Formats: sequence, C-alpha cells, structure tokens
Amino acid sequence: MFSVSSASTSSSTAAAEGSIGSRSRSGNRRYGQEPAGNGRGRGLVRAAAAVLAGGLVAAGTLVGATSAAADEAGLHQGGATAVLDGLKTYDSAVLRTGGEGGEANTTQELPAGLFELDVEGGGQLKTYCIDIHNPTQDRAKYLETPWDQTSLGANESAGKIRWILQHSYPQVDDLAGLADEAGTGPLTPKTAAAGTQVAIWRFSDKADVEAKDAHAEKLADWLEKKARSVAEPKASVALEPTAVSGKAGERVGPVTVRTDAGQVSVTPPADAAAGGVKVTDKDGKPVTEATDGSGLYFDIPEDAADGSASLTVQATTSVPVGRVFAGLTKSQTMILAGSSESTVSATASATWAEKGAVPALTARKNCAKGGVDITAGNEGDEAFTFELAGIEHTIAAGETRTVTIPVPEDQAYDFTITVPGGFSKNFRGVLDCATAGTPVPGDDVTTQSGAEPVPARTGTGSAGAEGGLAATGGSSATPVIAGVAIALVVLGGGAVLLLRRKKPHNSGE
Repeated sequence: MFSVSSASTSSSTAAAEGSIGSRSRSGNRRYGQEPAGNGRGRGLVRAAAAVLAGGLVAAGTLVGATSAAADEAGLHQGGATAVLDGLKTYDSAVLRTGGEGGEANTTQELPAGLFELDVEGGGQLKTYCIDIHNPTQDRAKYLETPWDQTSLGANESAGKIRWILQHSYPQVDDLAGLADEAGTGPLTPKTAAAGTQVAIWRFSDKADVEAKDAHAEKLADWLEKKARSVAEPKASVALEPTAVSGKAGERVGPVTVRTDAGQVSVTPPADAAAGGVKVTDKDGKPVTEATDGSGLYFDIPEDAADGSASLTVQATTSVPVGRVFAGLTKSQTMILAGSSESTVSATASATWAEKGAVPALTARKNCAKGGVDITAGNEGDEAFTFELAGIEHTIAAGETRTVTIPVPEDQAYDFTITVPGGFSKNFRGVLDCATAGTPVPGDDVTTQSGAEPVPARTGTGSAGAEGGLAATGGSSATPVIAGVAIALVVLGGGAVLLLRRKKPHNSGE
C-alpha cells in the first residue's frame, strides 16, 4: 500500500483563529486601491466554500497510512532555518485605514523596524516585515523561501523592495552619509530602521503608513521615490529536485546544487557507507564538495537491498539580502535585510528497488494555483495510482506528474506520505500567498513592542508577539469562521490522498 494522508491538518485551529480566507488585496486611497468595505465577509464565504471543497477530498479514507514525524527537509527546498527572536531596532509609524466611501479615516501607531532571527546551526538574521496586518508568533520557526511561494510572487513591486534593502539600513551603515544623500537630517539606527520599514510596507502591502519621526519619514519618501526593480536573489543553498528514484546498480539523479555560496560540502547519510551507497558526479567519481550547478548522484550498488538514502549539502555563508523567510506556522512573513555568517543546508533523498514501482515525491507551495503541488515520479517498472477527490491518477513506469492539492489561503497543511517498505515522508506548512488587506473599520489593529514578549493571537483586542507589528481583528466574521471550523472537523480536516500500486496495463488515467 502506498498512501498519503493529512495526518494532523490544522484546519479547525486555523479557522478558529480567524485566519482562513480572511485576507484580501484591498488597499487605500493613497494607492488608488478599492476599499475593504464589506469585502471581508464575502471573502470568508468564498473561503468557506474552498475549505469545504478541500475537506471533501476523500474524507474518511485514511487507510493504511503510518504516522511520521514532520520532515522539514521534505517541504523546504533548502537554505537557512531560523527562529524569531523579536523586534530589536525600531521606532514608531502611523498606519491609516479606512477613509473611503464616506467612512471615517482611522489611525494606529505601531512599531516599525528590524527583527532578529537566530539561525539553526549558527548565525543571525536581520529582517523587515512584508505583511503588516499579520501578527508574529513568539519563537516562530522560519524557512528561507522562494518569492513565488509567498506574497512577493504576485507583487510587481517585489524588486523595488530588494532595491530598498540594498540601499538603506543596515546594508548602508554610514547613517550620516545616508542622511546626506537622502536629505533627511540626522538619522539613528532606530529612525533609519523605521523609515526603511515604512518604505517597504508601501510596496509590500500598499499600506498608507508614515514614520512618526520626521527624519525617518523623509527617508521613507526618498527610498520610495528612488526604488528600482532588482531581480530576486539566488537561494543561499537549494537542491533540485529534493527526491529522486531508480534501481539498484544505477547512479540515481541528478540532484542539482543551487547556491549563492562559493562552495558547499556534501555529506552522505551515516548509514549509506555500510550499504555501499556513494554520492558521486555523473562519471561516478565520489563528491565531497560542490558549487552552483553541480550535479550529484546516488551510486547504488547492484546488490543493495530495496531502500532509501539522503545526502546533505551545507555551507557557512551570508544569506543574500532580499531572501524571504516564511513561517512554518502562521506568522508574519519577513524579508532579509542582513545576515551574519550563517549555517545553511539542503537535503535530497533517493529511493530504489529491484522491481515494481519506485516512487519519488516532492511537495512545493503553488501560490499561482492556490495549493500545494505534489510531484510524483516513478523510475520503476510498474505503475502506481493515487486517488484525489475521487479521481484516479496513474503514474506509469518512467513518468513524472504534478498534482495540485487545493489549500485555502492561510490554511495549515500536513501531508504524510508512506511509500512501500515503510519509508514515510511529511510535508507541512501554511499556504501564505497574499498580504492581509486593509482591515474593516471597527476591527482592532493592536501592537506590541519587543520589550515584553506575549504570544500573538488573531482577533479583536489581541496583541502581537515580541514585536508583532499588528494583529487583525475579525469580530464581524466570527459566525462564518465558526461554521468553517465545524465543517472541517466533521469532514476530517482536509485533503486525504490514497495511493496504491497498479499493474502496468492499467497505466491510463
């Protein structure tokens, strides 16, 4: 039996917190966007329909799945993994909302500046927020993430945000020189950070926001005016694809290294040597170091028993400015402004068998389609079939196919994949592809400085954690959210995939 199940989907939790589908791209008068008005309620109704559709994907078909611990390597294409340490260098800003359709304009003072994150394995990151209306979660874990898997993927101003990062604090630490060039008057680290954050919010969220300090506001205006589009930076390190498959006696691959670092070390699994598995280049030469574009292969002995192995590439490097960091759980999306020498890594796995189906599976957020792509490859000599929403998809021998599992915006997902032989893989995260729109007038946008950490909550009267810049109120949507939560509990909480082998003559879809 080959099965995929949503073993511990957080659907009901996310719904109860008021995050499911409650986001829009509404803006404000300053940027010529449509007002939020009553759009939030309509958005929640649409989200409820989407969540219900997702919940109906083979509900109640949890058959043959085995539990597996969350495998971050399975969902992470590679790079830095870090934990939020709070908002450290900041001043104040004023956010304006409403003011359209005869509604009164409201203002909210909130902190604006640099967060710090501690990199697992060593190092520190400095980041700005690119999601003003979402809270941070205390000690949230963050993963380095490509732009197209975040709100920047659909943001035509994403390149201008990177320009701002390259031309302001902390990349430019000569504040006297920066102040002179921008004509701002004296700047401190706090006011420079605030002015930079304000300029970023104007592009990331289309927010009507101003720095409270006059010099910081001049910096924000100068950065906004001068910004030019700059390309997305390379990953600090990544592997493509993160899973391959083949037969014993073959070199299985290639797995291509993508890195901004000059060189990465290559480490095979500790138990691979005992089985004779080696990591080599295409000619079979053992590899211990690699560079950008290198192709890596798993050299599997002919007499190797059916099994799997993984390799890891690692480097100590500065993560490129402009890389996005998305929360593994629901937390404010960040963009990198500065990095110490930090430990970054990426992992890829190989599965092999003597005969039958030999699957390789990877997962990736697909913001353009609003879901998670499950890519299934089969280098075996038999087909295997999986069922999704009542539709069977057969992966023939030698075929690779991608199937998108719909996931509502802000929805937590958790897919456990069990392959023949008992090997399990887990993909989990949150689909966070859009910035939150301007909140409906009357909903609170509350803030908390980094001085007194408080776990962030979403809802009226809540407070951000460790400098969480804002929490979005949702009192008007509570009945709809509650209905979605109940429906998800009844339906089993999300997508369930059931996969099994089929003989080759059934290879049609």
